[in-house]
Amino acid sequence: MNATQSHRVWGSPPAGDQGPRRALVLAGGGMRVAYQAGVLQALDEAGLCFHHADGTSGGTLNLAMLFSGLTPTAMADRWQTLPVRKFVSLLPLPEYLRGPNVPALGDADGIERHVLPHLGIDVAKIRAATGMVGTFNVCNYGRKTNEAIPHADVELPLLVAGVSLPMLMPAVTWRGASYVDAVWIKDANLMEAVKRGAEEIWLVWCIGNHPQYLDGPFNQYVHMIEMSANGVLFEEFDRIRDLNERIARGEPAYGQTRPIRLHVIRPAVPLPLDPDFYVNRIDAATLISLGYADAKTYLETRSEAGIAWTPEATAMQALRPGIAFRETMEGWFHLGSTEPHEGAARGKAAGTKLALHAAIYLHDLDAFVEDADHAGHLTGRVAVPGWGEALPGWRGKFNLFTPTNDPTHKRMVYELAFVHDGQPYYLAGHKDVRDDPGFDLLSDTTTLYITLHRGTDATGPVVGAGILKLSLGELTRLLRSLHAINGEHLGQSAALLARFGQFFAGALWEQYVA
Repeated sequence: MNATQSHRVWGSPPAGDQGPRRALVLAGGGMRVAYQAGVLQALDEAGLCFHHADGTSGGTLNLAMLFSGLTPTAMADRWQTLPVRKFVSLLPLPEYLRGPNVPALGDADGIERHVLPHLGIDVAKIRAATGMVGTFNVCNYGRKTNEAIPHADVELPLLVAGVSLPMLMPAVTWRGASYVDAVWIKDANLMEAVKRGAEEIWLVWCIGNHPQYLDGPFNQYVHMIEMSANGVLFEEFDRIRDLNERIARGEPAYGQTRPIRLHVIRPAVPLPLDPDFYVNRIDAATLISLGYADAKTYLETRSEAGIAWTPEATAMQALRPGIAFRETMEGWFHLGSTEPHEGAARGKAAGTKLALHAAIYLHDLDAFVEDADHAGHLTGRVAVPGWGEALPGWRGKFNLFTPTNDPTHKRMVYELAFVHDGQPYYLAGHKDVRDDPGFDLLSDTTTLYITLHRGTDATGPVVGAGILKLSLGELTRLLRSLHAINGEHLGQSAALLARFGQFFAGALWEQYVA
């Protein structure tokens, strides 16, 4: 396709659309905005369309991808293959010799040369996009104002400025003025959507909003962004609430004839920060899976009336010390079999394998250890032969050493719902932890027996089965990914890992030795 040829943006309303005028607002959140690609995959499955889309800070990257012609699935693919360290590039050495007058900690070369091209962002395609209007927010530092740039007027310096966070990257000069990331004065421009006639706003929020004030300069720098971003958002909530009261009285606003509704998709627990992404404590695939799962959950339970315009709209759970790790299991699988051993045998003969890529979060280690079922949170994706390599899942279930009716037998449970071609499926898997004759501890803890059900849970008819294995290489990667979350210092993080290790080893000792 010629770079200047017009194309319709994903999610644009069809001709003659009679639905509400929706606006999609992609807020910032640093590199963590890979989360938003998963949200968009779920919105795509739901068939939602939008008349306007707006991006701020990191959200401008996803907005630019959409207006460059990418679908949500293509966005997810590009995020998952992006070398995240390309986000960071250093200034020329002489700049650092300026001491306290150094312009920033780094520059935008990595973003401009590597990140934007890898993500498929093309300025000419953005400017030529049709179907909906996009607005990109930047801060005009000289005027201390936010400017919402229509997509037809976007230029490369503005895209770079949109993610040029002060201290981390220098300001961008454009048309004689200095421009930076707008996050300090606005992280989501809801009023721009309102002024463009939005009757329904879908906000995708990645910035933290938990009640704890943490120690340490980095945490407090993050808190400053959180306070600024949430504070300005809530001021916009107040303005829109006032507008809604006027609309309800029959007074003109911006063309709306009924009160504007709000939908917010955001994580229940704050997303890991960018340094965790940079050092691979979390990866893009996990962020995408989290976004997809949160969006599916919201879509399943939402009210058409939306939610209240109050600060609770972005509120998240308090942080608790816990553990996280990633685990990939793959094995022979056969569609049409109903029993794991049969499915594995027929899958091996046919050469068909299924893979489960799981991210496990124990958000409160104390509660996890005390819980008799030892339940954690599982998110992830499934690769099904002939169906796709990265089908995102939601409503994941994880239990470690959950009891059965037999005191000598415990199970590790892995379950995940997903959709293929509009049909819901449910993958139900378990590991049998039981001391049988011979040395079977390693085999028991690395072998997952699975059945695939048509429907939304394990009560649906079985349409496939197989046996997955955690290979030695994947076991090594699992251990490398194992880390403490929300530890206040290195000592507490080490203690969390030690406690989890003691729990795990103790449970195995009880099953296989005692």
